[in-house]
Amino acid sequence: MHEGIADHAIERLAGAVSVLRVGQAGTLGTDVPPVIERSAQDRVNRYAEIAAQEGRIVAESEVPDSEGWFCPARVAADLPAGSPVLEDEIFGPLLAIERVRDVEHACEVVDGLRFALTGGLFSRDPGTVRMVKERTPVGNLYVNRSITGAMVARQPFGGNRLSGTGIKAGGPDYLLQFVEQRAVSENTMRHGLEV
Repeated sequence: MHEGIADHAIERLAGAVSVLRVGQAGTLGTDVPPVIERSAQDRVNRYAEIAAQEGRIVAESEVPDSEGWFCPARVAADLPAGSPVLEDEIFGPLLAIERVRDVEHACEVVDGLRFALTGGLFSRDPGTVRMVKERTPVGNLYVNRSITGAMVARQPFGGNRLSGTGIKAGGPDYLLQFVEQRAVSENTMRHGLEV
């Protein structure tokens, strides 16, 4: 996040996250459903503990007192460069904010990551959009929209680097991953004597 707006944006994010409703996925009004299993809950909570130790948790929603692998939605800030909270794929409701000087610096940060699943950019400047498209190694870059919700059969989805899984799901070549390719080579020139 650009350092010029970070403090104000963090304050606004904290307010928005604190009112998110954690609950069962099938319950109307739930914003944050449970994660899939206990090990996922433990993993997300471990990253939150690291964030609290290395930086600070600036917001945390309430968790219901009911059965499920619930994790509160959290926002972490002021983490040191190299923190696993900034560099790993967490796949849980923990948003880590890293301050950057400008778009070029943000591209350098992203380019230094081991993972490259999805990226998001909000910009009104076509030059900035073009630069980020050229510089960003992510499998899917979403510009001026939500960073989730690729349209099935219209927008292939998949990452690069350690987020990569080969051909993108939903793309025209996706089904080739399920084909067993074989090659047969035969020398049609007969050499030697027939027996």
